[in-house]
Amino acid sequence: MEPGGLEWLLVPMQQLVSWGAAGAMMFGGVVPYIPQYRDIRRTQNAEGFSTYVCLVLLVANILRILFWFGRRFESPLLWQSIIMIITMLLMLKLCTEVRVSNELNVKRRSFAAADSKDEEIKAPPKRSYLDFDLNYFWHWSKFTDYVQCVLTFTGVTGYITYLWLDSSLFVETLGFLAVFTEAMLGVPQLYRNYQNRSTEGMSIKMVLMWTSGDTFKTVYFILNQAPFQFSICGLLQVFVDIAILLQVYLYSHYPQKPVSHTAHSASTKAL
Repeated sequence: MEPGGLEWLLVPMQQLVSWGAAGAMMFGGVVPYIPQYRDIRRTQNAEGFSTYVCLVLLVANILRILFWFGRRFESPLLWQSIIMIITMLLMLKLCTEVRVSNELNVKRRSFAAADSKDEEIKAPPKRSYLDFDLNYFWHWSKFTDYVQCVLTFTGVTGYITYLWLDSSLFVETLGFLAVFTEAMLGVPQLYRNYQNRSTEGMSIKMVLMWTSGDTFKTVYFILNQAPFQFSICGLLQVFVDIAILLQVYLYSHYPQKPVSHTAHSASTKAL
């Protein structure tokens, strides 16, 4: 009776642990951005957060969803990608609104051609359909421009995936690109911190949550025998997180030469 009773207790507990792990995978990835989102709303200053983080995660999760059509992996990982895409769009919307409200330069930068109601009244009309000035890529003035870019990328990559879905080499390469891109998540923030010689404006809580979340995620990949690309790139992501934490220590204990206001503005435009 005791073994049977013990089994009766362990089975539901294992099920609860499994559900908890799946829930953590689906929603855990967005938790680090909650303190950063709140900080930006409170201070009305988005300069400490690189919107290229949003670009990296949008590309990575769109590719991961496309990879799912070629090689079905666990549903929690699929839902994680969907939830992350929604979260990154919300972050982009807030950052764009805050940045534009603080900018003195009212010249509009857009992904697509501006219409006749463009606020850029004193400037000549746009000369082409796409306003692809690389110096201002991913630094547009309206949230709709980011949405247009994301939809264009999704449409193009989705069509290519549809054509090559029967190729195992293409599918495996797509999976590697998806997780490798996500593994590079912290690199824009790492570079921005290096440029500014400071981690001011960056949420330390966000990076700590990145590190703990990526560690949990990598262990989850390994234990659940996810595609090997997931485990390798998960480890790489943890190393990048640790490098950012080292920057926090370095710049707080050994302050670097502060950048000028002009240089700071330029770095903001570049990123």
